[in-house]
Amino acid sequence: MNINQLLEQYVSIRRLTENLCEPLAVEDYVIQAMPDVSPAKWHLAHVSWFFETFLLRPSLPGYRPLDERYAVLFNSYYNGVGPQFSRPARGHLSRPTVEQIYAYRAHVDKAMLALLERPESLGPLAPVVELGLNHEQQHQELLVTDLKYNLSINPLRPAFGALPDADHHPGPAARVPLHGGLVEVGRDGDAFCFDNERPRHRVFLAPFALASRAVTNGEYRDFVEDGGYMRPELWLSEGWRTVQERGWCAPLYWERADAGWSSYTLAGSHPLREHAPVAHISYYEADAYARWRGARLPTEFEWEHAVEAELVPGALLDAVPTEPAAAPPKPGLVQMTGDVWEWTASAYLPYPGFRTLEGALGEYNGKFMVNQMVLRGGSCATPRSHIRPTYRNFFPPDARWQFSGIRLAFGS
Repeated sequence: MNINQLLEQYVSIRRLTENLCEPLAVEDYVIQAMPDVSPAKWHLAHVSWFFETFLLRPSLPGYRPLDERYAVLFNSYYNGVGPQFSRPARGHLSRPTVEQIYAYRAHVDKAMLALLERPESLGPLAPVVELGLNHEQQHQELLVTDLKYNLSINPLRPAFGALPDADHHPGPAARVPLHGGLVEVGRDGDAFCFDNERPRHRVFLAPFALASRAVTNGEYRDFVEDGGYMRPELWLSEGWRTVQERGWCAPLYWERADAGWSSYTLAGSHPLREHAPVAHISYYEADAYARWRGARLPTEFEWEHAVEAELVPGALLDAVPTEPAAAPPKPGLVQMTGDVWEWTASAYLPYPGFRTLEGALGEYNGKFMVNQMVLRGGSCATPRSHIRPTYRNFFPPDARWQFSGIRLAFGS
């Protein structure tokens, strides 16, 4: 990537982050409805902190931070950089104000543009700039999903995004057979990827089949109404304990009323869209549903091997956030990319030969390789230019606030 491309990408990605916040009232920026989500204004500041910490402070002569206290306030989890403000308490901060956060972004942007216009910046610094931009795209997705959760606790059911135009019938899901054998997975070459996608290596797969599309709301409703949440034989022991302790009886955001099921969406509360992919379910729920259907979840390597055969990708984030859309009624594998992240049966572990980045940036992914499950494919909240077949997302098995769904696998 040359300097002009890097500059263009920087400006475009930074602008999208702010555009996503345009529908917000100032009060919306501060809410933190649970410890796992963050206030919108914290996301806006943290991504700027990243550029300031890993690029401007060490590499731009004469750079002066707008406020030295932000170094602690907006550090997420980088112990090698210094202390952090408590994550569950981010919503307690009325100051700095939203106006001051935008001033901080402008301060960082001005300095970053000056840094990128230096001829020597493209060489050693370009990979860190690119990492910072991909990091901001991750937070664009978190902005959408965190705002949805934060606004959902309001009985007014505020709207933040849009619904797809139609909820057409996708037709029955078919089993798409796939050859096994010795296959290559992971990323190689010079194109950007996160460290957890490397190195490319070989794995052996037995022949298997995948469902042609993701499981729909209507199909998952059948599981709910068949007593799926009351049948311990369908659940992993930790999943059953979680269901009992938290009182789960349906996916996050579903609500039962006299007229049937409804759900809270980015566009407010609406009747359940029967043909759209089911979203906001945990790994435990995905696994229980698969067992109820006499199927299983794919491994991440099966998923990656199969995505090469995808015919029609799903919805991704371009500008206005939207909910998952019903799959097109076409043969073969569809919507493996976009609409909903798909839980896999794979624990989040390092690939053979995995190496972290040097210094504090080595904390980016590697230290989370425990007690997490891998999701693949991106969602309607994932920026279009951010996703790729080797991308490995990961969350704890009880996480539900992301656009996470199910694609069934069959065979050994």
